[in-house]
Amino acid sequence: MELRSLKGFVMVAEELHFGRAAERLHMAQPQLSQQIKQLEKELRVKLFERNTRSVMLTEAGQAFLEPARKVLVDVELAKRAAIMGSAGIVGRVKVGYAGASSREALPTLTRAVRAEQPGIELVLLGQIYGGAAVRMVASGELGIGFARLPITKQGLSTHIYEYERLVVALPTDHPLANEESIDLRDLAEDRFVSFPGTLGSTIRDATVHLALQAGFVPRILQEAPDSYTILGLVAAGVGVTITVSSVQHVNFPGLIYKELKGDVPHLAAVLVWREADAGCDLLAVLDIIRRAMPEPTIVPKYLIN
Repeated sequence: MELRSLKGFVMVAEELHFGRAAERLHMAQPQLSQQIKQLEKELRVKLFERNTRSVMLTEAGQAFLEPARKVLVDVELAKRAAIMGSAGIVGRVKVGYAGASSREALPTLTRAVRAEQPGIELVLLGQIYGGAAVRMVASGELGIGFARLPITKQGLSTHIYEYERLVVALPTDHPLANEESIDLRDLAEDRFVSFPGTLGSTIRDATVHLALQAGFVPRILQEAPDSYTILGLVAAGVGVTITVSSVQHVNFPGLIYKELKGDVPHLAAVLVWREADAGCDLLAVLDIIRRAMPEPTIVPKYLIN
């Protein structure tokens, strides 16, 4: 079984289109089709159902896809190990992230790893919110996840890299838009925009927590999957939201940020991993994290954890 045939199969499986797959592989479509036919002949199974309109994986093709991907990843790691020789660690660490908290931290992490351990590939998986990241790290699907405290799952380790201040985002025509700071109780009758409850968002959890402390249940009437969409909806006058200070670089027309009155609540932004089965590649990345992203020395007075 040739590696080029595996690459061709994986590419067609991802595109479900022979023409696009051939373009990505920089080869002619008839040549790719011939490779797939030869692979099917060798395996004695049909990998794709195809006609003039569509291409679909068969059950055999679906079963074959992940093992084929793993072979290609292992081959790439072997190549990198040969190139690196004894100069460094070779490995692959999956990192799950989402939202504003990782906007500055993620480039810091990737640049530091690339500079110190070029043999380690960071596989970056986006749109994985804090709660989901914790679950995926615990199950072994991720090596490292961006999340926020509190974390209740056992057997996980964390590294705090930032304390994020919680602020209120309002439409500029909101009655409280001219106030210097906002008492959360004054938003009891407002409509809220927030993350879906099913995504494991710590910001949504903090919103509910703070509102309950202020004596009301927030009316979350609109949900959106990311901070940029949420803030766009606030700017459009759909509602208000509680968010983190790290999104204040987003300046849509019609949007304004306000501090909360009293002790300002903070969330601890963390990296989470499972120590028990950490390989040398993950341990090397964690060592880099501790030096490139040291824990803050000042702990906020009001920390939601």
